[in-house]
Amino acid sequence: MGANDTVITLKGSVDIVSEFFFTAINSILYQRGIYQPETFKRESKYGLTVLTTTDQGLLSYLGSVMSQMESWLTDGDVQRLVVVVTGIDSGETLERWQFNVCVEDGSTGVEVSMMAGNDENVSYNVTKNNLSGGKIKNNRGSKTVKEVHDEIQAIIRQVTASVTFLPLLNEPCSFDLLIYTSKTAVVPTKWADSDPRYIMNSQEVKLRSFTTSVSPFISVFSVDVLIFYLSLTLNSS
Repeated sequence: MGANDTVITLKGSVDIVSEFFFTAINSILYQRGIYQPETFKRESKYGLTVLTTTDQGLLSYLGSVMSQMESWLTDGDVQRLVVVVTGIDSGETLERWQFNVCVEDGSTGVEVSMMAGNDENVSYNVTKNNLSGGKIKNNRGSKTVKEVHDEIQAIIRQVTASVTFLPLLNEPCSFDLLIYTSKTAVVPTKWADSDPRYIMNSQEVKLRSFTTSVSPFISVFSVDVLIFYLSLTLNSS
């Protein structure tokens, strides 16, 4: 499928959202120093130079998550992806990057998560919480891949610029991935319970969003991005 195609198929739409998540997660891990910068390579994507991990353990973990994510996206079961940044020494949740996914058919959901450390030993988690599923009317019409990529480019630029306003991470950090799904989603047995890892009295920054449509009459994926982070000033007061 070329960048100027006028109609995005359902599979193409799922691929776009999944690829965005993969790229955004890599960008967060690089920009926030979760992994060493020398473990990333430069690639061209969305008209930008983006950083992608070369760490085989991390690639295997993300590949497993994205494979399951694509299955849930195809079934319309994904409601939210959250990247949780946790201080290794303090055990505190320092940042919560929240990607809200709206589809035409929303429902009350549960949160499922796949936890990751900074090594190749990965444990799997599921947290069951009630959520309000996102419902949107598909009145946006068709979009080209280039139009969607332009919107994604703006988000990736904002992720890159986040270092200018987010507090410095003054301790080694790990990250976890939480995925909120509909209650009807089929959850693999290797995924186990987890809590939502909220940040009390957090600061909040809203980034841009993007939408992708299959046709004016079928499904729309809409993704918006929020950053919740621990304010050092509030935490010390």
